[in-house]
Amino acid sequence: MTFDLFLQIWGGIGYLLAKILLALAEGMNNSRRVRVIGWFSYLVGVPAWVILLASKNNWVVAAIEFGSIPSLILGLVTTWKQNIQVNKTFDMFVKFFTFFMIILGTLYSIFYFHGITTFSQILEILVTFGFLLGSYLLAKNNPAGWFLFALMCTCMGTLMLIQDKVLLVFQQGVSLIVVIAGYIRAIQKSSALRTK
Repeated sequence: MTFDLFLQIWGGIGYLLAKILLALAEGMNNSRRVRVIGWFSYLVGVPAWVILLASKNNWVVAAIEFGSIPSLILGLVTTWKQNIQVNKTFDMFVKFFTFFMIILGTLYSIFYFHGITTFSQILEILVTFGFLLGSYLLAKNNPAGWFLFALMCTCMGTLMLIQDKVLLVFQQGVSLIVVIAGYIRAIQKSSALRTK
């Protein structure tokens, strides 16, 4: 097995497992343990994605993957504390950092390529937006995070297809199905809470 394939398996399993667990948790009454493991799985998958993307000169997305760590930690902390009194300073830092990384990633891409010049560049910018803002919203238990994850999965899968990463294309396809299921479950749960 090549190192590249190893990274694909490591990153793919970490992120897919995280999405599956977080989507499952949307329909559970006592979902704390499942959510904690889900957020932790994301954190475990980050290094593989960063190395894999950087090795293909996808610097913007690689940096953004690394930049998602505060949102992933916020999700872990929010879940651990069961949405009670999450430190407001930390929450504001994560929110600011998330928007800063989205803007920085987009501006760097435009500067590096002297404008918007390639299809893969557009995909990277959309992955950046979908993953960072989606992670933040999911950490705050906002169902819109799932919608942004669907955008991210579609764009990342297309980017991996362009780069002949067949295993990761398959993983992103499965992830998209899980994300759609998570979104539906989150909306149903939100509607049920509003009618009580």
